[in-house]
Amino acid sequence: MAGKESSSSSIPNTPLLKDELDIVIPTIRNLDFLEMWRPFFQPYHLIIVQDGDPSKTINVPEGFDHELYNRNDINRILGPKASCISFKDSACRCFGYMVSKKKYIYTIDDDCFVSASASRTPPLSLFSLLDLEFFGMVAKDPSGKEINALEQHIKNLLTPSTPYFFNTLYDPYREGADFVRGYPFSLREGAQTAVSHGLWLNIPDYDAPTQLVKPRERNTRYLTLEYLTLYHRGLVICDHLGLGVKTGLPYIWHSKASNPFVNLKKEYNGIFWQEELIPFFQSVVLSKDCSTVQKCYVELSKQVREKLGKIDPYFNKLADAMVTWIEAWDELNPTAKG
Repeated sequence: MAGKESSSSSIPNTPLLKDELDIVIPTIRNLDFLEMWRPFFQPYHLIIVQDGDPSKTINVPEGFDHELYNRNDINRILGPKASCISFKDSACRCFGYMVSKKKYIYTIDDDCFVSASASRTPPLSLFSLLDLEFFGMVAKDPSGKEINALEQHIKNLLTPSTPYFFNTLYDPYREGADFVRGYPFSLREGAQTAVSHGLWLNIPDYDAPTQLVKPRERNTRYLTLEYLTLYHRGLVICDHLGLGVKTGLPYIWHSKASNPFVNLKKEYNGIFWQEELIPFFQSVVLSKDCSTVQKCYVELSKQVREKLGKIDPYFNKLADAMVTWIEAWDELNPTAKG
């Protein structure tokens, strides 16, 4: 495990949640992209999950405190339960969640960057609060401060969410914002935030067919987010447990590294399945007995088997893997609470 280098002047003297947060990164390549994130990530512990060939050496820049796991490590640690960790996609990051012993986890793909190149023109966003400048190496907010995406996510998690009533002014708990006229005072305490979901600039999160017909399209005016099945599962559980989710700030520069032709093979079935998956998640109701995340996830697996298993045998395997994942989690985290 590499030692830590001395902090640079751009790193706060006491980084938020320094001893309570792990950064989880799934990857198939050398992590040179970390150099751009060094001012923000270096004080924290990294858990790197290597996808693909375990015999391949993944290089991590010096100075980052990290653990690196490949498929052989996962098989050794989980044994027969290793089948619940998906590979050949970024979902292998779930193993990082499992082995982390910290209260908070920040995860990021290795094709996401702090900023665009200095030659790009400033993008215009949907909201004035989200205006960016890319004249320097690091994206800046309207006040001219460099954007520390990790710090912003932490602040999101440490402030409430508003899952029960929509506030038309972005995040009323953010500095310079507040609740608008008509927002019920009884709901202004909000709910505990469980998930902070940021946004992408540059390459939109298109599916493979759309990306193939628009290979040169770049998103320099609007912010996009990535919708994942796992994210839908999380929303269902958060709603049931009365927890909040924030989607919005911060924003980072996305430079898609995957091949759209390869993605098309992976996504082909999902393009058809999503027409039934989305209504399923919209209508899911969990029982009152589900008082922990683990119980919610296991019950959700039963509904996946019952209602989605008829679509394709894949969903029966998914339901099995969901239960196995919780069993593996409980084995590695016997004192963790749901």
